[in-house]
Amino acid sequence: MPGPSAEAEPFSVPRPAFLFDLDGTLIDSVYQHVTAWQEALGACGISLSVWRIHRRIGMSGGLFLNALQRETGRTLDPETLAKLSSLHREFYLERVGSVVPLPGARELLATLTAHEVAFAVATSGGDNVASAGVALLGLPPGVPIVTRDQVKRAKPDPDLFLAAAERLGVVPARSFVVGDSVWDLLAAQRAGALGIGLLSGGYGPEELQAAGAYRVYNDPADLLAHLEEVGVRPAN
Repeated sequence: MPGPSAEAEPFSVPRPAFLFDLDGTLIDSVYQHVTAWQEALGACGISLSVWRIHRRIGMSGGLFLNALQRETGRTLDPETLAKLSSLHREFYLERVGSVVPLPGARELLATLTAHEVAFAVATSGGDNVASAGVALLGLPPGVPIVTRDQVKRAKPDPDLFLAAAERLGVVPARSFVVGDSVWDLLAAQRAGALGIGLLSGGYGPEELQAAGAYRVYNDPADLLAHLEEVGVRPAN
Protein backbone atom coordinates (compact mmCIF):
# COMPACT_ATOMS: atom_id res chain seq x y z
CA MET A 1 0.00 0.00 0.00
CA PRO A 2 1.51 3.36 -1.00
CA GLY A 3 2.31 5.80 1.78
CA PRO A 4 0.86 9.30 2.07
CA SER A 5 1.73 11.70 -0.69
CA ALA A 6 4.63 14.00 0.07
CA GLU A 7 2.50 16.81 -1.34
CA ALA A 8 -0.44 16.22 1.00
CA GLU A 9 -1.67 19.32 2.80
CA PRO A 10 -0.84 19.33 6.53
CA PHE A 11 -3.79 19.01 8.90
CA SER A 12 -4.74 22.36 10.36
CA VAL A 13 -7.09 23.28 13.20
CA PRO A 14 -9.53 26.10 12.35
CA ARG A 15 -8.61 29.33 14.07
CA PRO A 16 -11.03 30.44 16.79
CA ALA A 17 -13.24 33.48 16.40
CA PHE A 18 -14.07 35.85 19.26
CA LEU A 19 -17.53 37.26 19.98
CA PHE A 20 -17.20 40.13 22.45
CA ASP A 21 -19.77 41.71 24.69
CA LEU A 22 -19.27 45.48 24.93
CA ASP A 23 -20.24 47.05 28.29
CA GLY A 24 -17.97 45.84 31.09
CA THR A 25 -16.01 43.69 28.64
CA LEU A 26 -14.36 46.14 26.26
CA ILE A 27 -15.48 49.49 27.73
CA ASP A 28 -15.74 50.57 31.36
CA SER A 29 -19.42 51.52 31.32
CA VAL A 30 -21.24 49.23 33.74
CA TYR A 31 -21.62 51.78 36.50
CA GLN A 32 -22.72 54.51 34.13
CA HIS A 33 -25.54 52.15 33.11
CA VAL A 34 -26.33 51.39 36.76
CA THR A 35 -26.62 55.05 37.75
CA ALA A 36 -28.57 55.86 34.58
CA TRP A 37 -31.12 53.18 35.46
CA GLN A 38 -31.27 54.39 39.07
CA GLU A 39 -31.93 57.96 37.92
CA ALA A 40 -34.55 56.79 35.41
CA LEU A 41 -36.32 54.76 38.08
CA GLY A 42 -36.23 57.68 40.52
CA ALA A 43 -37.77 59.96 37.88
CA CYS A 44 -40.68 57.51 37.71
CA GLY A 45 -41.05 57.30 41.50
CA ILE A 46 -39.50 53.83 41.81
CA SER A 47 -36.86 53.06 44.43
CA LEU A 48 -34.47 50.16 43.82
CA SER A 49 -31.11 49.50 45.45
CA VAL A 50 -28.05 49.99 43.27
CA TRP A 51 -26.82 46.44 43.89
CA ARG A 52 -30.08 45.02 42.55
CA ILE A 53 -29.73 47.10 39.41
CA HIS A 54 -26.13 45.98 38.94
CA ARG A 55 -27.12 42.31 39.09
CA ARG A 56 -29.30 42.83 36.01
CA ILE A 57 -26.87 44.79 33.84
CA GLY A 58 -26.05 42.80 30.71
CA MET A 59 -29.48 41.29 30.19
CA SER A 60 -31.93 42.79 27.73
CA GLY A 61 -33.76 45.94 28.77
CA GLY A 62 -37.09 44.16 28.45
CA LEU A 63 -36.06 41.38 30.83
CA PHE A 64 -34.59 43.98 33.19
CA LEU A 65 -37.95 45.73 33.36
CA ASN A 66 -39.75 42.42 33.90
CA ALA A 67 -37.42 41.65 36.80
CA LEU A 68 -37.95 45.16 38.14
CA GLN A 69 -41.69 44.63 38.35
CA ARG A 70 -41.21 41.34 40.15
CA GLU A 71 -38.73 42.72 42.66
CA THR A 72 -40.73 45.87 43.45
CA GLY A 73 -44.11 44.13 43.41
CA ARG A 74 -45.41 46.82 41.06
CA THR A 75 -47.09 46.33 37.72
CA LEU A 76 -46.06 49.08 35.34
CA ASP A 77 -48.18 50.17 32.41
CA PRO A 78 -46.68 50.15 28.89
CA GLU A 79 -46.29 53.94 28.91
CA THR A 80 -44.17 53.85 32.09
CA LEU A 81 -42.05 50.99 30.76
CA ALA A 82 -41.38 52.90 27.56
CA LYS A 83 -40.55 56.03 29.57
CA LEU A 84 -38.06 54.10 31.72
CA SER A 85 -36.23 52.78 28.67
CA SER A 86 -36.13 56.25 27.11
CA LEU A 87 -34.89 57.89 30.32
CA HIS A 88 -32.21 55.26 30.83
CA ARG A 89 -30.91 55.91 27.33
CA GLU A 90 -31.01 59.69 27.91
CA PHE A 91 -29.23 59.55 31.27
CA TYR A 92 -26.62 57.09 30.02
CA LEU A 93 -25.77 59.27 27.03
CA GLU A 94 -25.31 62.20 29.43
CA ARG A 95 -22.61 60.14 31.17
CA VAL A 96 -20.99 58.61 28.09
CA GLY A 97 -18.18 61.17 28.16
CA SER A 98 -16.78 59.42 31.24
CA VAL A 99 -16.71 56.00 29.55
CA VAL A 100 -13.26 54.74 28.53
CA PRO A 101 -11.91 51.50 27.05
CA LEU A 102 -11.03 48.93 29.67
CA PRO A 103 -7.30 48.29 30.21
CA GLY A 104 -5.88 46.38 27.26
CA ALA A 105 -9.08 46.44 25.19
CA ARG A 106 -7.68 48.31 22.22
CA GLU A 107 -4.43 46.36 22.38
CA LEU A 108 -6.28 43.04 22.55
CA LEU A 109 -8.36 43.82 19.48
CA ALA A 110 -5.29 45.12 17.62
CA THR A 111 -3.43 41.90 18.44
CA LEU A 112 -6.29 39.73 17.20
CA THR A 113 -6.34 41.77 14.01
CA ALA A 114 -2.58 41.34 13.56
CA HIS A 115 -2.92 37.59 14.14
CA GLU A 116 -5.75 37.42 11.59
CA VAL A 117 -8.24 36.21 14.21
CA ALA A 118 -11.82 37.11 13.35
CA PHE A 119 -13.91 38.89 15.96
CA ALA A 120 -17.22 40.69 16.36
CA VAL A 121 -18.97 42.75 19.02
CA ALA A 122 -22.44 41.79 20.24
CA THR A 123 -24.21 44.03 22.76
CA SER A 124 -27.59 44.21 24.45
CA GLY A 125 -27.53 47.98 23.92
CA GLY A 126 -29.31 49.66 21.07
CA ASP A 127 -27.53 51.25 18.11
CA ASN A 128 -27.57 54.78 19.52
CA VAL A 129 -26.16 53.68 22.90
CA ALA A 130 -23.60 51.22 21.55
CA SER A 131 -22.16 53.47 18.86
CA ALA A 132 -20.47 55.82 21.34
CA GLY A 133 -18.71 52.93 23.08
CA VAL A 134 -17.69 51.21 19.87
CA ALA A 135 -16.12 54.44 18.66
CA LEU A 136 -13.63 54.29 21.56
CA LEU A 137 -12.13 51.01 20.42
CA GLY A 138 -10.48 51.97 17.14
CA LEU A 139 -11.87 48.96 15.33
CA PRO A 140 -10.63 48.14 11.84
CA PRO A 141 -13.17 48.43 9.02
CA GLY A 142 -15.53 45.53 8.55
CA VAL A 143 -15.76 44.28 12.14
CA PRO A 144 -19.38 43.17 12.66
CA ILE A 145 -21.29 45.05 15.37
CA VAL A 146 -24.53 43.38 16.42
CA THR A 147 -26.88 45.39 18.66
CA ARG A 148 -30.21 44.78 20.37
CA ASP A 149 -32.01 46.46 17.46
CA GLN A 150 -30.84 43.75 15.06
CA VAL A 151 -32.12 40.62 16.84
CA LYS A 152 -35.39 39.34 18.23
CA ARG A 153 -34.13 38.66 21.75
CA ALA A 154 -31.10 39.77 23.77
CA LYS A 155 -29.15 38.02 26.52
CA PRO A 156 -29.49 35.56 28.14
CA ASP A 157 -30.99 34.36 24.84
CA PRO A 158 -28.25 33.48 22.34
CA ASP A 159 -29.52 35.56 19.42
CA LEU A 160 -26.83 38.27 19.60
CA PHE A 161 -23.94 35.82 19.56
CA LEU A 162 -25.54 33.61 16.92
CA ALA A 163 -25.99 36.65 14.70
CA ALA A 164 -22.39 37.75 15.31
CA ALA A 165 -21.05 34.29 14.41
CA GLU A 166 -23.17 34.26 11.27
CA ARG A 167 -21.83 37.67 10.25
CA LEU A 168 -18.29 36.31 10.62
CA GLY A 169 -19.14 33.14 8.70
CA VAL A 170 -18.13 30.87 11.59
CA VAL A 171 -19.97 28.27 13.63
CA PRO A 172 -20.51 29.16 17.31
CA ALA A 173 -18.88 25.90 18.44
CA ARG A 174 -15.57 27.22 17.04
CA SER A 175 -15.95 30.57 18.76
CA PHE A 176 -15.22 32.09 22.15
CA VAL A 177 -17.78 34.41 23.72
CA VAL A 178 -16.03 36.96 25.95
CA GLY A 179 -18.27 38.65 28.52
CA ASP A 180 -18.33 40.11 32.01
CA SER A 181 -21.76 38.98 33.25
CA VAL A 182 -23.56 35.74 33.94
CA TRP A 183 -26.02 36.74 31.21
CA ASP A 184 -23.24 36.73 28.61
CA LEU A 185 -22.07 33.29 29.67
CA LEU A 186 -25.55 31.79 29.80
CA ALA A 187 -26.10 33.11 26.28
CA ALA A 188 -22.77 31.62 25.23
CA GLN A 189 -23.82 28.19 26.48
CA ARG A 190 -27.12 28.41 24.64
CA ALA A 191 -25.28 29.44 21.47
CA GLY A 192 -22.98 26.42 21.77
CA ALA A 193 -19.82 28.53 22.22
CA LEU A 194 -17.13 28.42 24.89
CA GLY A 195 -17.37 31.30 27.35
CA ILE A 196 -14.53 33.43 28.68
CA GLY A 197 -15.39 35.54 31.71
CA LEU A 198 -13.87 38.90 32.64
CA LEU A 199 -14.03 40.34 36.17
CA SER A 200 -14.19 43.92 34.84
CA GLY A 201 -17.99 44.07 35.09
CA GLY A 202 -18.18 43.36 38.81
CA TYR A 203 -19.17 39.68 38.92
CA GLY A 204 -16.98 37.27 40.91
CA PRO A 205 -15.00 34.41 39.36
CA GLU A 206 -17.17 31.73 40.98
CA GLU A 207 -20.32 33.32 39.55
CA LEU A 208 -18.84 33.45 36.06
CA GLN A 209 -17.59 29.89 36.26
CA ALA A 210 -20.97 28.66 37.52
CA ALA A 211 -22.58 30.33 34.50
CA GLY A 212 -20.25 28.45 32.17
CA ALA A 213 -16.96 30.37 31.90
CA TYR A 214 -14.19 28.15 30.49
CA ARG A 215 -11.55 30.64 31.65
CA VAL A 216 -11.77 33.78 33.81
CA TYR A 217 -9.45 36.79 33.50
CA ASN A 218 -9.32 40.16 35.22
CA ASP A 219 -9.88 42.33 32.15
CA PRO A 220 -8.92 42.53 28.45
CA ALA A 221 -5.27 43.18 29.37
CA ASP A 222 -5.14 39.96 31.38
CA LEU A 223 -6.76 38.02 28.54
CA LEU A 224 -4.22 39.51 26.12
CA ALA A 225 -1.39 38.31 28.35
CA HIS A 226 -2.79 34.76 28.25
CA LEU A 227 -3.96 34.43 24.65
CA GLU A 228 -2.02 31.19 24.23
CA GLU A 229 -4.35 29.61 26.80
CA VAL A 230 -7.24 30.01 24.34
CA GLY A 231 -5.28 28.87 21.30
CA VAL A 232 -4.38 32.19 19.68
CA ARG A 233 -1.05 32.20 17.89
CA PRO A 234 0.43 34.52 15.29
CA ALA A 235 -0.69 33.87 11.73
CA ASN A 236 1.84 31.92 9.65
